[in-house]
Amino acid sequence: MRWAIVVLILVSAAVVALWPRGDVTDVRPSRQVPAQDDAALAGARQRAALEPCPQAGSGTASGPLAGVTVACLGAPGAVDLGRALSGRTVLLNLWASWCQPCREEMPVLQEYSRQPGAVPVVGVNVQDMPSEALGAVVTLGVQYPSVVDTGEAVQKALAVPRVLPVSYVVRPDGTLRQVTDPLVFRTPDQVRAVVDALSAAGSP
Repeated sequence: MRWAIVVLILVSAAVVALWPRGDVTDVRPSRQVPAQDDAALAGARQRAALEPCPQAGSGTASGPLAGVTVACLGAPGAVDLGRALSGRTVLLNLWASWCQPCREEMPVLQEYSRQPGAVPVVGVNVQDMPSEALGAVVTLGVQYPSVVDTGEAVQKALAVPRVLPVSYVVRPDGTLRQVTDPLVFRTPDQVRAVVDALSAAGSP
């Protein structure tokens, strides 16, 4: 009887240890995603009505994203991501349509992006079909811009962990700080607090 109680306690402890917590992430698979041409995406892009992707300004790109070029999700064309983000603070969020925590987080990022004083939010769609990504933003009501990292250029440049979602605060000098707490944003106030903390001079 005593051993049965001990086993029951151990099993219960294991279940608690493995039970999903508030900051659950999805494992990012390693797979090749077939390309889709602009003509096939035209209708989906029109329905999504995403904000324009950031374009390269006059600033000089620095940091790990310098020289990284990716496709825009919402419209035809490429984005020099390092130059497009240079000189300002940006919240960069890696996501996929099949990632449930991403789908829970993205409306929160959308709400934050509409608040006065919010820094620009830019999504990086990974390991995904662009058509499925566009369908997801329509369903979720998300309109901040996203780029498509089909060649894993962003993921390799940042040595992104194999989980989603992953967010980074990009500073004006090109340096980045990964968001580790929380792993998944639940409220716009949470987003604002993290952005303020990680964009401050001297923050770790």
